[in-house]
Amino acid sequence: MNAPENKPSRRGLAHVLDAARYSWRGLSHAVRKETAFRQELALLPLLVPAGLWIGQSAVEYILLFGSLLLVLAMELVNSALEALADRISTDHDPLIGQAKDMGSAAVFLSMMIVFVSWCLLLFNRLN
Repeated sequence: MNAPENKPSRRGLAHVLDAARYSWRGLSHAVRKETAFRQELALLPLLVPAGLWIGQSAVEYILLFGSLLLVLAMELVNSALEALADRISTDHDPLIGQAKDMGSAAVFLSMMIVFVSWCLLLFNRLN
């Protein structure tokens, strides 16, 4: 849980450390509780070595590994959106369903970025 609303905002290094702690807590929760996040994370031990072989320049490494991080980031945003939606109501609501579907679509599009960029760079590596 983040800092209480009535607590004065911290500045400088203290603010950065608080933000890092909250981020770590969010990542830790995702690893423990979010199946899709764990599944995507489980692919990294396979994809990182493959990316090191496929990539031939700094820009290619950024594209390969940045796209993987994008999927993880989108999954975190989608999970946060779903948690908020479920907090509002667990009853069927078309707008909540639409919001959840759009969060899922964001994850899907980020996966398409991975697929296309990895395929193009692999094709380039093999030719």
